Amino acid sequence: MNRTVWDIKKAIEKGQEGEAQAVAFLEGHGFIVLERNIRSQYGEVDIIAQKKDIIVFVEVKTWTTFDIDSIQYSIDKRKQTRIIKTAEMFLSAHPEFDGSAIRFDVIFIKGKTFTHIQDAFTA
Repeated sequence: MNRTVWDIKKAIEKGQEGEAQAVAFLEGHGFIVLERNIRSQYGEVDIIAQKKDIIVFVEVKTWTTFDIDSIQYSIDKRKQTRIIKTAEMFLSAHPEFDGSAIRFDVIFIKGKTFTHIQDAFTA
């Protein structure tokens, strides 16, 4: 499928809007957002948040056409590995989080519906 520059720009805008909504969702549920869009040579983590002594690495999926049943195809083992490696780099740069529990979550947004999948995958 050939995507135009316009399509890519709209997808990026939709993703950024979804991430902003996910931040508000997390903060409304007692999380402190530490970082957004952390990039490494391996990939990116959309949101890094903390709740009590748990550091949570969050992947945000904002979809209009697919249902949550398709999410397993979007966050495959390759994507999980990229997120995990980026999380490891973040943690190595932040010794203040040594000893903290970590978790990998996914927030799926479709329209006005938010699905927060805790422990979506493990390192």
